[in-house]
Amino acid sequence: MGLFIGLCYDLKADYLKAGFSDSEVMEFDDEETIIGLETALLQLGHQIERVGNGRELALRLAKGDRWDLIFNIAEGLKGRSREAQVPAVCELFAQPYTFSDPLTCALTLDKALAKRVVRDRGLPTAPFEIVNTTAEAAAVSLPIPLFLKPVAEGSSKGITGRSLVKEREELVNTYQLLRELFQQPVLVETFLSGREVTVGIIGNGSNSRVVGVMEVIFTGEVEAFAYTTLNKDEYLERVSYPCFVTLGRGKVEIRVRQENKY
Repeated sequence: MGLFIGLCYDLKADYLKAGFSDSEVMEFDDEETIIGLETALLQLGHQIERVGNGRELALRLAKGDRWDLIFNIAEGLKGRSREAQVPAVCELFAQPYTFSDPLTCALTLDKALAKRVVRDRGLPTAPFEIVNTTAEAAAVSLPIPLFLKPVAEGSSKGITGRSLVKEREELVNTYQLLRELFQQPVLVETFLSGREVTVGIIGNGSNSRVVGVMEVIFTGEVEAFAYTTLNKDEYLERVSYPCFVTLGRGKVEIRVRQENKY
């Protein structure tokens, strides 16, 4: 028997209608994403209800509404812990939900804190500094080339062709631009060249397993060799995504390209 599932999300079109800028809603989802989730969950035999963003969820829960499960892809609007808001509200009302808990969501959005936890567990991460002022930017001691990004944003927000700094005189200017746009500290890292992959994991602790690996491969139309906002936004022309999906003990490769030949 299927579940009664509530969908939590931040719909880009809703915020644009309310007067928010394209930059402010960059991380939010399009209608086609919500339709895709609804379709997949319906096909699995579940009953689906759109709930909306975290504020709407909180109002519904306070009224007494409940679901068997909240399927959460909400990003949140303000604050470095915004991705933790829906999980925190769910826990406040004892409402079951999908994906990470508030602590994990808050930690992983703050890149510096996440890197420190990873480093303390003995895993390698690129050397970094957190820059809060122009003077601190000028005093960065890491070797060139460097990569700069806002410390607490997602979905490639704030990453452009200028994020890769190859000359030290570019460092302060790039920092000042990011600070002005995002009003938060800037993460400065030693640039790591090489392949970029995303790994999907399901489960918890010793019961967790990898369900698939997706690689980001840049084409000849790429803006710099980084997963910038532009490359992500215009992925059909600039990026391809080979995916390796685990099926039992084997793997199958799926390639996603503009021509839809794979």
